[in-house]
Amino acid sequence: MVKIIKIALALMVMLAAGLAVAGCQEDDSLGDIPAPGRPAPDFQLQDLDGQTVSLAGLRGRPFLINFWATWCGPCRMEMPFLQQVYEDPKWSEQGLVILAVNLGEPAATVEGFMEENGLSFTVLLDTSREVGRAYNAALIPTTYFVDKDGIIQDIKIGVFRSKADIDWKLLNSIMKDES
Repeated sequence: MVKIIKIALALMVMLAAGLAVAGCQEDDSLGDIPAPGRPAPDFQLQDLDGQTVSLAGLRGRPFLINFWATWCGPCRMEMPFLQQVYEDPKWSEQGLVILAVNLGEPAATVEGFMEENGLSFTVLLDTSREVGRAYNAALIPTTYFVDKDGIIQDIKIGVFRSKADIDWKLLNSIMKDES
């Protein structure tokens, strides 16, 4: 019995020492998390027409990246507001690009949803969800506001409840110097 207690104590000491050492190590992976003030990670995805869209190709224009899925109720709720922003001459004159990145669904499902709801902004297909992971979009909808220099200015996790909510975010993030 004494031998078992000694072994258990030795294992606990080794475990505690291992945790202490691990807690002191620098975690370089945290430096890659997209955040305001950091460059938006580049990616290339196909749109519904099969054309490849590169984020780097949008430099010089402000854009928002909205991560979503057709099965997501809050995502569905905010889509008409994104369409209203897309159609607003105030934003199109300033070169705003809207990229709705669908996470993991087949093109036919996404295309049917867009047609059924009269949505015409650019949808990109992240079938492998790699871009969603790179942007830490674990909760959807998640929207990134990126300025014309490719720098993330703001992030919204959760649903927009009106076009005015999106307008306000645009005015106070990527369009603050333009308006």
